[in-house]
Amino acid sequence: LERRRLSALSAQLLAAETRLRMMQGERFRFADEAERLFGVRPQLKPLQDYDAALSALENLLPGQGALPARMEAFSAGYTIPKDRLQAVFDKAIALCRAKSMAYIPMPADESFALSFVTDKSWSGYNYYQGQFHSKIEVNTDFPIRLPRAIDLGCHEGYPGHHLLNMKLEEKLVRGRGWREFSIYPLFSPLSLIAEGSANYGITLAFPDKQQVERDVLMPLAGIAPAADDRYWRVQNAVAALSGERFSIVQQYLDGEIDRDTAVALSQKYLLLTPERADQSISFTQQYRSYVINYGLGEAMVRRFIEAGGAKQSERWRRMEWLVS
Repeated sequence: LERRRLSALSAQLLAAETRLRMMQGERFRFADEAERLFGVRPQLKPLQDYDAALSALENLLPGQGALPARMEAFSAGYTIPKDRLQAVFDKAIALCRAKSMAYIPMPADESFALSFVTDKSWSGYNYYQGQFHSKIEVNTDFPIRLPRAIDLGCHEGYPGHHLLNMKLEEKLVRGRGWREFSIYPLFSPLSLIAEGSANYGITLAFPDKQQVERDVLMPLAGIAPAADDRYWRVQNAVAALSGERFSIVQQYLDGEIDRDTAVALSQKYLLLTPERADQSISFTQQYRSYVINYGLGEAMVRRFIEAGGAKQSERWRRMEWLVS
């Protein structure tokens, strides 16, 4: 265990050195930067590999105009009204917490504060405050669609960032006296685990996500339940496109394409409006290779937790071990 602790600390120090060199103006190639900061070397697919997934969406979203515009028009029907955001998110986070608490014990005095903000490059953020308390912010620059309620509730809260940071404080800082875990260096291998487990936590907590959205959240949001399953088929088709963002980011950060091209590709492959695509590239400029933690991190966490066809209770046990 001490050898593993030393290995982890060494990786954190390499990441810190790399980040300091970047702050002084040095630039690394995308894959080299990701490996130095997050401890993994991404293997990315060419963008044309995602064309088949785009074709599937073309068939699901018939009509006139470009696919991103049709996607936006379709998604608009599942927008959470601003005056219902608080109620929907409160309910979604409560559901995420209940699902997680059924398997993972939490400190009795743990808590979080939820607020809605604007003018950010991200859609949600967790600022862990210590003492088992988090400040969770949700960005309302753009309309928030229904799927984001459970996604952000799990990702930023339970069993995502809030739970992970509590367990680091409870098990490592207080339990073992490992002072290095009393801070969270964002640009470090810790974020690969954090983002990967937070993204996978959505699937782990809600294998019945479709039913919960239909029976609980849609009525609360004032959205008429879908008459068929096309809404969820679209969500599954969009999930098949995951990974295309990282290829765009790599090309942009390595200077192979300019910002306008990156925005255009984000519109095409991420199915974003020009405004949302511009926000996505703003995130890229701010956080650079950090984006690989979401997709590659989730894939690594999924392989670990689901290995050997583990049943649900075993998956939760592995999740607790991973975040502790």
